[in-house]
Amino acid sequence: MSKGLFITGTGTDLGKTYIAGLIVKKLADAKQSAAYYKAAMSGNDRRADGSLIPGDALFVQKTAGISQPLEMCPYVYEHAYSPHLASRIEGHPVQMDVVKAGYYKVCSAYDFVTMEGSGGILCPICFDEAKIQLEDVIRELHLPSILIADAGLGTINSVVLTVEYMKAKNLPVKGIIYNHYHGNDVMEDDNIFMCEYMTGLPTLAKVKDGDTELAMDVQDLMALYEEVKA
Repeated sequence: MSKGLFITGTGTDLGKTYIAGLIVKKLADAKQSAAYYKAAMSGNDRRADGSLIPGDALFVQKTAGISQPLEMCPYVYEHAYSPHLASRIEGHPVQMDVVKAGYYKVCSAYDFVTMEGSGGILCPICFDEAKIQLEDVIRELHLPSILIADAGLGTINSVVLTVEYMKAKNLPVKGIIYNHYHGNDVMEDDNIFMCEYMTGLPTLAKVKDGDTELAMDVQDLMALYEEVKA
């Protein structure tokens, strides 16, 4: 039975894709059947033939050393905007049925599916044709989440607000991974302590810039995933 886990963040450009790559690599290195899925990705380059390269999927594929086809991610946009705005400009708006079908297709082929969200938890995925928020995708797919946050200044506010919002929306959060961690930094260590205290959530890992391995036991990582529900 396939299992899934959702990765969201306290905002954009926090390194969610970078962390997703390390997570999938950890699983793949442990000989697990691991895959990546992202419903909508923005800010992508074009190939010589004009087609768009799903950059986040390509990054994870290379980082993790997996051979998963890039085409498994359904919505790819050129503009580095929220998917609702990118699709308003480029067309091809997100449809929930397409997102779900793509996710279940990946789940049918792999045992551990790591799904990354677009931007932060309040990111609108579609607005004009249908009102779809990122939280709607998480809820429709019955996925538990982990939160990616920056270890630096300002993270207490953004972490606590995000977690409180997700709790209010009944979206389960398993824990937090802190990115851009420097180590032996009194402010960063206090940030993490305060986030643990104020949210009640565990710190799953602390990731430094340039890390090529996730400093987390693979069994603990696998335990975060939950069986896929149709």
